[in-house]
Amino acid sequence: MHEELEDVFVKLDHDSSVNAIVLTGAGRGFCSGGDQKSLDKGTLPSPTRSGRHLIRNMLEVEVPIVAAVNGVAVGLGATLALFCDVIYASSTARFADTHVNAGVVAGDGGAVIWPLLMGPVRAKHYLMTGEFISAEKAAAIGMINEVVADGNVLDAAIEYAELLASGPKESIVWTKYSVNKIIKQYAHLLLDTSAALEMLTFKSPERAEAVAAFAAKRKRFAER
Repeated sequence: MHEELEDVFVKLDHDSSVNAIVLTGAGRGFCSGGDQKSLDKGTLPSPTRSGRHLIRNMLEVEVPIVAAVNGVAVGLGATLALFCDVIYASSTARFADTHVNAGVVAGDGGAVIWPLLMGPVRAKHYLMTGEFISAEKAAAIGMINEVVADGNVLDAAIEYAELLASGPKESIVWTKYSVNKIIKQYAHLLLDTSAALEMLTFKSPERAEAVAAFAAKRKRFAER
């Protein structure tokens, strides 16, 4: 998924006919992040596939990206949704960064975008527990823009994207560029560090315990 999305964002950014983008999931969920079965077997991801290139390519897209979160968004999936410029979510959508539950650091952008959207105190709670946040609560604290009835979220996102696409392109592009400066600054500051820490924790005893618990189908960290 990483490689495909990296390429998609680059291609879209170079397509002058594109004035707005809608990002949504296929099926009942938005995106569940990494392949958990593969991760829980102890597979060590490549540092270049840790999400850094994907997030940076996404941030370089000039036109607005509107998320239509049609279900659960977890890990990198939540990161992708939250890095969008405008976020619509269905009433049953939920967001979580569950890296810690697998014994690793949230290194693919969660440590960047969650604090920016909800503040460090709230972000540390969700990132350190892996707790899910409902669409309603996410909207109430300013983490996302709108909650839409199930089945209508994609239509709502497309309608908003069409509104932006019909507006003055240069003004919209440069407004996004100006606002995104702070996001890019934090991404530049944190992505390399958090990705390196994620790689480090993939070899930790806590990671080994998470893998063993998954294999045994028991609660993780139960005997600590």
